[in-house]
Amino acid sequence: MKLYSTRQKAPEASLQQALFAGMPADQGLYMPVAIPRLPVETLNLMEGLAFPEIAFLIAQALIGDSVEDQVLKEITREAFSFPVPLRQIGENEYVLELFHGPSLAFKDFGARFMSRLMGSFPSLDKRELQILVATSGDTGGAVAMGFYGVPGIRVTILYPSGRVSNLQEKQMTTLGGNIRALEVAGSFDDCQGMVKQAFADRSLNQELRLSSANSINIGRLIPQIFYYFYGWACLPARKSALYYSVPSGNFGNLVAGLMAWKMGLPITRLAASTNANDVVPQWLISGEYRPRPSVHTLSTAMDVGNPSNFERIVSLFQGDRELVKSMVSGYSFSDEETRQAIRRVYDRTGYILCPHSAVAWLGLQALTAEKRGGQYAAVLLATAHPGKFPDIYDADMASQIHLPELDFNMQGAQQISVKIAAEYSGLRRILLESSR
Repeated sequence: MKLYSTRQKAPEASLQQALFAGMPADQGLYMPVAIPRLPVETLNLMEGLAFPEIAFLIAQALIGDSVEDQVLKEITREAFSFPVPLRQIGENEYVLELFHGPSLAFKDFGARFMSRLMGSFPSLDKRELQILVATSGDTGGAVAMGFYGVPGIRVTILYPSGRVSNLQEKQMTTLGGNIRALEVAGSFDDCQGMVKQAFADRSLNQELRLSSANSINIGRLIPQIFYYFYGWACLPARKSALYYSVPSGNFGNLVAGLMAWKMGLPITRLAASTNANDVVPQWLISGEYRPRPSVHTLSTAMDVGNPSNFERIVSLFQGDRELVKSMVSGYSFSDEETRQAIRRVYDRTGYILCPHSAVAWLGLQALTAEKRGGQYAAVLLATAHPGKFPDIYDADMASQIHLPELDFNMQGAQQISVKIAAEYSGLRRILLESSR
């Protein structure tokens, strides 16, 4: 697998180079030089297969020239050892539950695959690998659990103070060991900006061996492609049209859906469903990309005002916004609309959506309302367990939400984090001090 930078000012890289570097030297994002298209015969094989088996078929097509088949099979078997149910909640509506991994969020797919993929390569640098990650909520817990106890790797997680749920914070701050949490007095965009500054800091990179576990890393993005194929393979019948609604914050999940489409998955259209942080839907409407400070909402993991993966969307379509619009519809919804959606779905079906998944449900309604005739299947990606956000539910709904036992184990654990200002100098000092 060869990868290029979206900014076209850095040399091509191998999968191993891109995985461990995180970002190219020109501060773009890595993307595959070629995206293979799966033959119809391979797609037909997927019906009835378990998730790890489908993941292997796709990974083999994408990175099989860089990783041996037996190693890939072992990685997919270990990384995806949890269920991925597809629930029907309407005549044509389905929920793909991506929150049954250890951190109860879809980020487990990327973090667990990435940690094992890194471990499959022999280290060319004996220095400790310092992984930096900014999180708006779910990424932090998934990365912490995915890399906890891995020899030779230290993880530093930056999260915005007061803008993640209590459970999300506990998942980042109670493990200790090789996991360090930094509570930043700012927004997710501040956290993400500090991480990007670290990668752009040449002197720091000479002293430390840095990599990223955000969706800016291609190792996080690739496994998100897998569940689009799996959701399609689990549908009870093939339809003439297939719609996916994607709750979108940093937009890695949407990029993965577009890559699945380019690989041959028969997706008719994708909904980029956002909360009040709607810079991408606005770009689809106006053609002007205007990043701005993020707004705090109920769906906190989507509170991103300058999504990194926007570059990848533009690159996939060679900068042609009209081509993007031919595959993607953008929508944004308020907190009040999100609350109403949670209640409507519960009253109608008894199903409880997390606030992010509720935004995806609203996007699905908007997308299918535009449809005219024919049979279709509409799938929303449910990205987090509703129990991670207990404060937003009425008493009757809250009584129906039960967290797995693994999360209660954190209740009595000591939370350890370091509070820092939203200034790069503080992050730089901590990284250098801990390396000596």
